[in-house]
Amino acid sequence: MNYRHAYHAGNFADVLKHVVLAALLDALKAKPTPFAVIDTHAGSGCYALEGKEAQKTGEWREGVGRLLFPDVGPHAAAGGTLPPLLRRWLDGLLALPGNEHGLKLYPGSPLQAAIALREADSAQLCELHPEEAARLRELFHQDRRIHVHQRNGYEALGALLPPKEKRGLVLIDPPYEAQEAEYRLIEQALKAALVRWPTGIYAVWYPVKLRSQVQPFLRWLGHCGARRVLRAELLVHADDSPLRLNGSGMAILNAPWKLDDALREPLRALSRLLAQERPAEWRLDWLAEEGAAAPPPAPLPRSRARR
Repeated sequence: MNYRHAYHAGNFADVLKHVVLAALLDALKAKPTPFAVIDTHAGSGCYALEGKEAQKTGEWREGVGRLLFPDVGPHAAAGGTLPPLLRRWLDGLLALPGNEHGLKLYPGSPLQAAIALREADSAQLCELHPEEAARLRELFHQDRRIHVHQRNGYEALGALLPPKEKRGLVLIDPPYEAQEAEYRLIEQALKAALVRWPTGIYAVWYPVKLRSQVQPFLRWLGHCGARRVLRAELLVHADDSPLRLNGSGMAILNAPWKLDDALREPLRALSRLLAQERPAEWRLDWLAEEGAAAPPPAPLPRSRARR
């Protein structure tokens, strides 16, 4: 209840999360039939990068700010260009009303999803914090496709699944105030959700501080019952300190066909552009695949970006 994403909006973890979200929405829109997006921890939907919270931390400058000028500096993208998915995603941010003269507003996952929705698609947004939920309602009060629920997102899945569209995405992006205990809450929620909606896509964002804290969750995902589980991860610091956010990942259950191909070049580019005092490391691998035994998640390589 104390977490405010406004302090962290647009940081390197947001960039990873939202690029993966963009790829997932592209995959869903490849079919003409409607789909639903369910966000269990929606936040307020949009954040002012010139606001006091974002200015206090400045985290966005080491995240989305790095992508605004990819052609210069030691972290320039190869050839001075961004991969198409990254380019489209960044252009979408800059096209948001209020960003005509540069990136002033950073849209959270609900707004990025809403921009991608078609007329027949829908979104269910859950946010427990009263002030955040009020801002979310104000943002979408004229959009009949969007429904805001001020309630616990984990508990809401029991009522919202399966959606009437019978296909779509559940985004689980909690603040991890419960630390390692949050993983057990996610596991319980996913176990029940997969029973109610076994064909749904589930995307879970997770922080990386100490590798030992996240490994049990990754092992659980390998045997959770989903047909395919893809892991996309980016580290900008060594994963050996509990005192800061060293990296983050997205675990995608029932990942769409060729999602790994769609994410490979964007992840490689992000590892260059978002590197800080050490080379960034990235990983894109399967924790579970149909017809194959799930291997134990291997540690990230220390010396270079994984290719």
